[in-house]
Amino acid sequence: MRTAVALSLAARRPRLDDRPLDKRIGLVILATDHTTEVDFQRMVASDRIGVYVTRIPYANPVTPENLRAMQPSLTEAAALILPDETLDVVMYSCTSASVVIGDSEVAAAIKAAKPEAAVVTPTAASVQGLRALSANRISVLTPYTIETSRPMADYFAERGFAIDRFTCLALTDDREMARISPKEIVAFAKEAAAPESDALFISCTAVRAAGVIAEIEQAIGKPVVSSNYATAWVCLRLCGDREARPQLGRLMELPLEEERP
Repeated sequence: MRTAVALSLAARRPRLDDRPLDKRIGLVILATDHTTEVDFQRMVASDRIGVYVTRIPYANPVTPENLRAMQPSLTEAAALILPDETLDVVMYSCTSASVVIGDSEVAAAIKAAKPEAAVVTPTAASVQGLRALSANRISVLTPYTIETSRPMADYFAERGFAIDRFTCLALTDDREMARISPKEIVAFAKEAAAPESDALFISCTAVRAAGVIAEIEQAIGKPVVSSNYATAWVCLRLCGDREARPQLGRLMELPLEEERP
């Protein structure tokens, strides 16, 4: 026969911090995404910055129509990240969808759920990164088809960038994009970078380019920006983290434009 264990209440309630961590970053990522969480845990998360994730329904193949179909789910997805609590930043982790939906439309949908949060898209963050690096002429490498890549070419051209070379890998499934090995990313990046370009942009949050940015930069002799790398940089800076991380690449040494003296 078991002896009953005596239970007692503490004499007082515990004191509570305002937040478990000082800063909160919410990620809205595709249901099929293998890469963004890993990249943000490696580059962004710390004992001061928390990264909190929700997933949004998405069906391959990667086409403008399927990308645009995510827009109605953005508000609900953002609302699921720490419901009824504030976030400092929300990042929507899809580069090609940010182009076809529109940066401002993505921001409006997310702010409907988290009005206090700064909203980051891979496209806008990449533009900020390229401008911080003083890049005017760029080369672009995407894993997409030409059909999906064309709106992206227009997006960067409309923002004043001259595109010297635009290379597409013709994949249609973002899960396959995530399986491109880092070694292959480096090899394709070398081929994609035009000699006259100021920088190389590697698109897609599924592609594991962020981990080999510094290696590519050494190989081609110019700055490199990728989707997750740019959003990580912007999210860190928006959370007040100004630490230079040259081991991650040139951009991680720079402030955001609005932070410059």
